Amino acid sequence: MTKRKTEFSFEEQITQVFDPDEEPTDSQLVLLSNLTEEELDSFGRVWASVKTERRRQIIARLADLGEDNLRLDFGKVFLACLGDGDDEVRLQAVLGLEGEEDSSVISPLIWLFKEDPFDKTRVAAAIVLSQFALLAESGKLPSDQAEEVYSVLLAVLEDEVESLEVKRRALEAIAFFATPRVKELIEEAYHSDDTELKASALLAMGRNCDLAWLPIVVKEIDNAEAEIRYEVAEACGELGVEETVPHLLHLAHDEDIQVRQAACKSLEKVGEPEARRALQQLLSSPHDDVRETAKSAVADMEFFDFG
Repeated sequence: MTKRKTEFSFEEQITQVFDPDEEPTDSQLVLLSNLTEEELDSFGRVWASVKTERRRQIIARLADLGEDNLRLDFGKVFLACLGDGDDEVRLQAVLGLEGEEDSSVISPLIWLFKEDPFDKTRVAAAIVLSQFALLAESGKLPSDQAEEVYSVLLAVLEDEVESLEVKRRALEAIAFFATPRVKELIEEAYHSDDTELKASALLAMGRNCDLAWLPIVVKEIDNAEAEIRYEVAEACGELGVEETVPHLLHLAHDEDIQVRQAACKSLEKVGEPEARRALQQLLSSPHDDVRETAKSAVADMEFFDFG
């Protein structure tokens, strides 16, 4: 999507977009996609004078737009807003970077993860850093940056006074690194008395991609806590092996709707012939949500097979 050319300068146009008395249209917000360096400088000058509520509104709208239209790239705006003075704006800016693979965002994300006073922002930063942990373990990140990501996540996990929620997300992120220390941390978290930390440990087992975790994961399939069963479904999808299919089929009949949907989506991730057959079975499930999720999964698999 190209930007509309008018007689107004870019700075004048975005000043209108940020006008607190007018509701910005999507076509106006598109102006902030794929900014040049000069446009980014103009954005920074105008943004500094925009009131907090308006900045929150704009950054949230951009995150939604970017998610709905993959041709739009607001990455430079989100990156610029990581240093915003408002907690909510920084949080939305971090969330807007989900899916970003440009390694230039690693350093500012790490700074936020270590220093931000708002735990929700640090949690979001850990979630985004997890995608770089995956790239690192896949050999798609320079070794110095991989080490930087690993070290900051490890430091948080070994900090006894760190908040539980930040530790949970750090564990889920570092899980992609197949080191002995990471395996120890996952094992320790699994044996915790805290249900949420145990849930994160199960997801971490899946992300760690070591089939030695599979017996532990499936042992929790009938856990009384829906949150645990949900993470069992997620972990099975992350492990991505055919052996998980019977367990995912079982979870697709769970009493909890989120567990059922997670199981269907994980069957799509597994993608093996047996998983496809399981999804075909689920097209006649008594649960409307399962039928719809299975139908969507089957359609996606057929689309990518055709492609």
